[in-house]
Amino acid sequence: MGPFSAPPCTLHITWKDLLLTASLLIFWNPPTTAQVTIEAQPTKVSEGKDVLLLVHNLPQNPIGYIWYKGQIMDIDHYITSYVIDAETIIPGPAYSGRETVYSNASLLIQNVTRKDTGSYTIQIIKLGDKTKGVTGHFTLYLDIPKPSISSSNLNPREAVETVILSCDPDTEDVSYLWWINGQSLPISRKLQLSENNRTLVLFGVTKDTAGPYECEMKNPVSSSRSDPVTLNLLSELPKPYITSNNFNPMENRNDVSLTCVPKTQGYTYMRRVNGQSLPVSPRLKQSGKNRILILANVTRNDTGPYECEIRDRVGSICSDPVTLDVLYGPDFPRIFPSFIDYRSGDNLCLSCFANSNPPAEYSWTINGKFLQSGQKLFIPKITTKHNGIYGCSARNSATGRVCSTFKMIVVSAPLGRGHVSWVIPT
Repeated sequence: MGPFSAPPCTLHITWKDLLLTASLLIFWNPPTTAQVTIEAQPTKVSEGKDVLLLVHNLPQNPIGYIWYKGQIMDIDHYITSYVIDAETIIPGPAYSGRETVYSNASLLIQNVTRKDTGSYTIQIIKLGDKTKGVTGHFTLYLDIPKPSISSSNLNPREAVETVILSCDPDTEDVSYLWWINGQSLPISRKLQLSENNRTLVLFGVTKDTAGPYECEMKNPVSSSRSDPVTLNLLSELPKPYITSNNFNPMENRNDVSLTCVPKTQGYTYMRRVNGQSLPVSPRLKQSGKNRILILANVTRNDTGPYECEIRDRVGSICSDPVTLDVLYGPDFPRIFPSFIDYRSGDNLCLSCFANSNPPAEYSWTINGKFLQSGQKLFIPKITTKHNGIYGCSARNSATGRVCSTFKMIVVSAPLGRGHVSWVIPT
């Protein structure tokens, strides 16, 4: 783009002298609105390019032109001026070194920046009996670049999290518009715009407000719309549950794996036993990002209860507790009471107990002969015929293990004595 005529050389006339002349002429003849118009060439100007402010309908017999940045015609806003007779350019305080005024009153601005946008005023000075100052105004806008949408959170938890969308860049002298699903924003308490409309707040995002969103930047000469942005809603955390390869393991025989379901990316898995974090033990191993817990050689102390918890960046949820039914025993049974001396006519009441899961089945013998089944043995009014070795056998139907213990019972006259009992494992 070239000017209509080349700029002349600068003579020794100061901008203060020219402003004084212009102010006196305006005092004598107040400026009036004329048909002076200004257009930008090109009409759409990008940052870093050149633009010419071309003046149309100049009045006859002008003696000079003065350009101002803004609509206030004073020293501080004075950019540059042109004296026609002297063919002289006089720069002012607002001159940046990139402005050039031509003899046809047009103003060239090179390497345009965002600071160059805004209002410009030209003052055209005439001389003669009908001298008057004529002004023209123009607002320079830059071509709007394609905006983009930034989000405080592109993956919000549905109906829980608040999201802030921003239309970038933050630019002066533009208006911001928002669109959802290709339509203008509806009136809703869930949607709130900032004062300049550049920021949109979404409260408790749901499927209806997940988008797609577009933002538009607009000024009088151009407009541009962003690419659509759709929020990826995270559904409510599913409640996990625990599965196992064996809920009824045998003590010191079986390994057990406890798996936290569902298997989902983006979750962190945590384990608890008896309401506490897992203890450090060589028998406890975790795999699958802590989703699977392996218990080697299960013991009765590994019963639980066990819980698994899934977490993401928003929250967490825990499974219902699961308890293992560890099968063990029976341990060696014990016969109660411990004393062994009885007299004829006493009642013999013995009971047997052994740690076992499921509970043991008990049977009694005397001198190797079966007496009865059950945990307790009762014989009323015993005699010396009841002397002998009493045995209690405990059997676990699940493990198949049988253990027995024996006790010598001595029945005598009032002065009789008994003997010590012993235990024989089978």
